[in-house]
Amino acid sequence: MSNAMLGLTFWEGHCVESYSEQPDGSLVLQLTEDPDTLARCGCCGEPCVLIHERRRRRVRERDWFDRQVWLDVPIRRMDCHHCGARVAEHISWLDGRSRITQRLRAWIEALTQLLPIAHVAKLTGLNWHTIKEIDHRRLERLHGEFVANDVRRLVMDEFVLHKGHRYATVVMDADRMRVLWVGEGNSREAIRPFFELLGPERCQQIEAVAMDMNTAFDLEVQKYCPHAEVVYDLFHVVARFGRDVVDRVRVDQANALRDQPAARKVVKRSRWLLLRNRDNLKDDQGVRLDELLAANTPLATVYLLKTELKEIWFAPSVREGARRWRLWYQMAIDSQLAPAIQFAKRLKKYLRGILASAIYRMNSSILEGVNNKIKVIKRMAYGFRDSAYFFLKIKAAFPGKAR
Repeated sequence: MSNAMLGLTFWEGHCVESYSEQPDGSLVLQLTEDPDTLARCGCCGEPCVLIHERRRRRVRERDWFDRQVWLDVPIRRMDCHHCGARVAEHISWLDGRSRITQRLRAWIEALTQLLPIAHVAKLTGLNWHTIKEIDHRRLERLHGEFVANDVRRLVMDEFVLHKGHRYATVVMDADRMRVLWVGEGNSREAIRPFFELLGPERCQQIEAVAMDMNTAFDLEVQKYCPHAEVVYDLFHVVARFGRDVVDRVRVDQANALRDQPAARKVVKRSRWLLLRNRDNLKDDQGVRLDELLAANTPLATVYLLKTELKEIWFAPSVREGARRWRLWYQMAIDSQLAPAIQFAKRLKKYLRGILASAIYRMNSSILEGVNNKIKVIKRMAYGFRDSAYFFLKIKAAFPGKAR
């Protein structure tokens, strides 16, 4: 084993002089300079023969099977006669003052794309912050630059950054499904940096922007992208209808059944039956839903309103969409249910953006997929203390598809 170990030539410009096994099972390899290789200046990269001083550095190498490997490396400080600098030599497999080799760094970068940082730290024995910093630099190198060439349609959405109603905004290229920008906040001031990065020329090229009914988003789009049509997202509108109308009517109906405990219990526990799409219900759940709607007229009414509301987004033309809207609006007014009437009157202000969905088919599943992926990233990291790193993770999760 000793002869094989001493013959290793994995480290350009160096060879193994000796090795030792530590009490914890790790290996320490003593490297020495290869006499046949000239050192190169760390500043200009030219071969250099003048050595100012020598020091040794303990460097971590990638594991060999189940063993940690450390290198004891001689580092020469060169007195370069080409550029006049006195700097450490250039070592091809070791970056600057780093204490881990490029081989180990590449392995960590591969692991962090598959596993949470905490797991990689446990596997390698390196500090959590060291792993995070390596991954952060990788993400910054690959996704740190703002790239938004030939963008025509955008998707804008907000998501919960931290507990306590702290939000962040994500902007996506709707055609390539690529995240372009992520920033803290959901106000006009918070999203303005995106449009400033996009620039006046590219802002003029934006044709449509899908979003929820966020006035801040709407106003900024109108200001910076005058030719863009705002398209309100089906997923968010239906979700808001579920909260503002279905839930409110369900609670009111449950309160009205205080004298009938059994019936009240059924209504109180029916929330997910009413909010889920029928296609996502199991057979027994579908039967329960039918029984509930047959027994309670107000709940049957809001459930029908929810179903018909979706049909407006699937209209084949603006004219057909307008017809479906008029029918739905009148149905909501005639329901005599206060939550439904209030919601319909509020929604009327957003009619143009709703009908625009007939021209720009910007599927709401894009936004839903983004939100779900963001939640998975947060769970894998057990929460993020560094927002910039978290945002790069989001951009990496949606690199986009080639046209």
